[in-house]
Amino acid sequence: MLSRWFSTIDSDTPERILDLIAPDFRFSIVFGTGGGAATDFAGGRAEMEGYLAQREKGVLTHHVLSEAAVGRDELVLGQARRAGAFESTFVASARLDADGRVTALMIGRSPELDIESI
Repeated sequence: MLSRWFSTIDSDTPERILDLIAPDFRFSIVFGTGGGAATDFAGGRAEMEGYLAQREKGVLTHHVLSEAAVGRDELVLGQARRAGAFESTFVASARLDADGRVTALMIGRSPELDIESI
């Protein structure tokens, strides 16, 4: 599901991720910008709609480097790139409901570590 999430958010219709979430969806995206600064976008469906409205559409792309699933939990390690160049490393976790929709999502990203350079 998380690979689908990131390919959808990188598409021309990122709002389609709303089709992937459960009615009781909750999330937190800790968006580090370097130097210890970060913003925590958090909440439910309405807050995710707000997050989608403020983000740069079609500028960043997400590249999943590794992923794992354990039961109804999914984990991803990836990299966000701007015009193909490193912008940040991210980790994401999702808990899925019985219908395979995302009920809880946690994403953390930081430009301070380029995981691909290690």
